[in-house]
Amino acid sequence: MSAAFLPSFLCLSQESSRRASARRKTPFSPRTWAGWIPVTSTGMREGVVRLTLLLTLLFAAFPASAFNPDEVLKDPVLEQRARNLTSQLRCMVCQNQSIDDSNAELARDLRVLVRDRLVEGDSDGAVIDYVVSRYGEFVLLKPRLSLRTVLLWGAPIGLTLAGIFAVFIFSRRRATQERPQKLSADEEERIRNLIEK
Repeated sequence: MSAAFLPSFLCLSQESSRRASARRKTPFSPRTWAGWIPVTSTGMREGVVRLTLLLTLLFAAFPASAFNPDEVLKDPVLEQRARNLTSQLRCMVCQNQSIDDSNAELARDLRVLVRDRLVEGDSDGAVIDYVVSRYGEFVLLKPRLSLRTVLLWGAPIGLTLAGIFAVFIFSRRRATQERPQKLSADEEERIRNLIEK
């Protein structure tokens, strides 16, 4: 087997080359040959680069927190409460991330605001109410249960059920209208007279 068919960073060891040539005289097939070993530093370098690139792509997919170390509170209990609250609030710039995950300036300002309110002694509910009063219900990643949210989420279900009910009533009414009505005695008599003539 000539070296022209082999990848630049791989070659066959001599022992596996002898065994392979003794077994088959077919054209080169990388799926069936055993004994490939990297022998050049270029091959090893390319393998390391590929592995590094693969690991970088894999770890880049994990979510990273965007908060800065200078935002962290010294009290671990308050910091945990702040992290719980910031994970419930939506970034108004990104709109699909919490302010805990967003790098936007507005998200940073909101993280600082939440921590300031907690340091001042506000409860979790008071902090959420304060942020909602400034930015509206949209700032909550999980909206509160209210008449508005019930209507918003229940309207499609209600409209679907109303449509099914309307189709059912319409089909029953149409079925009753299409049934032939029974002839009266006078009409039967007139038909008999017409047939006899």
